[in-house]
Amino acid sequence: MSALFDRVSRLFDASHHIGIEGIRDDSAWAGGALRDAAVLMAVTDSAEPGLLLTHRPQSMAAHPGQVSFPGGKLEAGEDPVAAALREAEEELAIPPAQVRIVGSARSFVTGTGFNLTPVLGLVPADLTITPDPREVEDWFEAPLRFVLDQRNHVAKMGDFGGHQLPYTEIVWEGHRIWGITAGIIANLSHRLAWEELLDG
Repeated sequence: MSALFDRVSRLFDASHHIGIEGIRDDSAWAGGALRDAAVLMAVTDSAEPGLLLTHRPQSMAAHPGQVSFPGGKLEAGEDPVAAALREAEEELAIPPAQVRIVGSARSFVTGTGFNLTPVLGLVPADLTITPDPREVEDWFEAPLRFVLDQRNHVAKMGDFGGHQLPYTEIVWEGHRIWGITAGIIANLSHRLAWEELLDG
């Protein structure tokens, strides 16, 4: 095991009590039957680790152009880890065998009707990324040192289905990370103290 994997695992295992702090759970107003989904929070295993993120194509009907994690709905017989690994392979050609799973965060309900589970894993720093243009317009690696630093998290308010609700925004080198994706990162920032993670 790498030193980073050891530190991430220790901090993640010790912080389950934090729950979904930093995430806005929309179960109070999400309509209809919930659909199970998962995303992969892929951290690069390097001296300066980063988080792999994608831009959704502008042609997509839902959330065009937004920054997101690779992920999607669970298929029959899948658990969140299997779904997150499958989606990461489909979207970014990340082989499941190259992902070292740390664990799953607590699931939460999105306003779009998903019961979403974030899955945390480490991938090699030199991993070749090949995005599927049907699902990914572009991808980037944002430094953990930046995105987990809560001083870079900006509290905002926005209209979501006629509801004025709070959300988090993180801007790194022109990439606007907000909504569900920023909420997941904010939650991770409560679970992984970046100073201890990177300098420990």
